[in-house]
Amino acid sequence: MTDEYKTITGISEGYYTEKRSKFLAYAHHVDSAEEAKDIVARYRKKYYDARHVCYAYMLGPERTEFRVNDDGEPSSTAGKPILGQINSAELTNILIVVIRYYGGVNLGTSGLIVAYREAAADALSHATIEIRQVEETITYTFTYPQMNDVMRVVKEMNPRIVSQQFDNTCEIVLSIRKSVAGQLRQKLAKLSFE
Repeated sequence: MTDEYKTITGISEGYYTEKRSKFLAYAHHVDSAEEAKDIVARYRKKYYDARHVCYAYMLGPERTEFRVNDDGEPSSTAGKPILGQINSAELTNILIVVIRYYGGVNLGTSGLIVAYREAAADALSHATIEIRQVEETITYTFTYPQMNDVMRVVKEMNPRIVSQQFDNTCEIVLSIRKSVAGQLRQKLAKLSFE
């Protein structure tokens, strides 16, 4: 089990032209299907005069949630080639939208596949790719006298502190790389019995 995944930061753009048809590509970092659908809706509105607004997205560290849309192009000529670029770059939490302005000349299915693939590839070539860690969130409740022991474990394991509340009963929410989350849980659990 790996606890890392590759994604992009922000937005990048790509472009491809073939027989006067223009293909504008936009790659976005997304965290949910809803976010992806909202972005596609914005492009449909912005490019209302375009013939097709096709897209593909991939979500989750395991790369199991995905969707493709040909938006009226012949089946599998737009969404699948876009998804193919996402897969070959092994990316996730990404949406690529390709907007086509028809140039008056039919490209045929193989021409469309190449055009959508190349537009998506161009957008990815301009993207900033980063490796992120899959994190797990741990909530730990303890008494105030245990504070020093808890903070010693936090300093040793170096998780990200999401939130903390110190009162008669204290609570700390930590986020840490999935592969070492069990180790952090054990160390905190030991404190309860000291």
